[in-house]
Amino acid sequence: MRTIILGTLALFIIALASPAISAEWDSIPNTPTLNHGKKWRVGYLEGGPFRNYPLVLKSTITGLMSLGWIEPLEFPEIGDPEDSTQLWKWLSKNAKSNYIQFVEDGHWTCNWDPGEYKSVGEASIKRLSQGKDIDLIIAMGTRAGQILANDQHKVPTIVLSSTDPLSAGIVKSVEDSGYDHVHARLDPERHKRQIRLFHDMFGFNRLGISYENTLEGRSYAAVEDVEAVAAERGFEVIPCFSPNDVQENEIAYRGLARCMEMLAPRVDAVYLTIHTGMDIINLPNVMTPLDRHKVPTFSQGSSEEVENGVLLSISQAGFKHVGRFHAMTMAKIFNGAMPRSLDQVFEDPMRIAINLAEAQAIGYDPPIDILTAADAIYQDIKKPVAVPEQ
Repeated sequence: MRTIILGTLALFIIALASPAISAEWDSIPNTPTLNHGKKWRVGYLEGGPFRNYPLVLKSTITGLMSLGWIEPLEFPEIGDPEDSTQLWKWLSKNAKSNYIQFVEDGHWTCNWDPGEYKSVGEASIKRLSQGKDIDLIIAMGTRAGQILANDQHKVPTIVLSSTDPLSAGIVKSVEDSGYDHVHARLDPERHKRQIRLFHDMFGFNRLGISYENTLEGRSYAAVEDVEAVAAERGFEVIPCFSPNDVQENEIAYRGLARCMEMLAPRVDAVYLTIHTGMDIINLPNVMTPLDRHKVPTFSQGSSEEVENGVLLSISQAGFKHVGRFHAMTMAKIFNGAMPRSLDQVFEDPMRIAINLAEAQAIGYDPPIDILTAADAIYQDIKKPVAVPEQ
């Protein structure tokens, strides 16, 4: 087992990740330039608030700063870490740039409301197709990508923070978005790498997973990748369906916690997928039954969840590299590249995050190989101020 872990880590942890360089990517500059003497006007659409969205947006802005498109700035503390609306408003007023403008009224959120997917989606597309005042739009997340990846407008669209744009129907293939104005970042093997590493570490026979049983829910949870590795390695996937794409977070909180109660006595390990119920304030409800049954956990999300009690995940250091990739993509589009022609594949530089307090709670003694490879090691479990009632 030790040899397998070492081999996996050697492949899993890459010092620097870079996109597969094509002639198009290499030939288009990313140096700051104006849009016929004017600033480039940027808009934003999301399916609803999600904690990773502001992080990815900030990392992209940081990437633009490093390329010289935006002057250095310090991001403010925003009360709700999921709220991109306030962050966007702040950027529109405070980001200093001779080249880019974040359009204050060019921010849309659908608030995870099916009715708003249609109404807000139509309003944003109408603005893009008729307004002629937005030069590029950020589609943050899977739902936003689904709304904007079509032929109803021609404004350059970059899809960020989508778990699997291919399975979600956002892009035609890994190599081709299918629309001249659309670009979506993909890392086709990312979740398979996570599951393989998790399996190498624990050798589980039954892996628990919870997700909403819809096209979007399966895409968020990378279900196809989990099932592919299960077939490859010979373990069984035990699913539990729980509501995710809902307006009332409490419904998702209760649903995911109940699934963990059901799965905990039946599985050897749990892959905690991207889910509204994984909100930090709800993690104690999610983790309690898993800790009771000494079940190791791997979060599909980020190291913030490890800091708050999940055993393993990927550290947030990777956001910096992904943000720079998105920034370079934007810069090349502003320099004349067709979004469709640019490489979409960018592999995360996977860095492990581990919580030693959680390891002790479930009786796991991590080998030195894992600790050496970890980019983030948490000694304690951070507790939320308030925990939702179940």
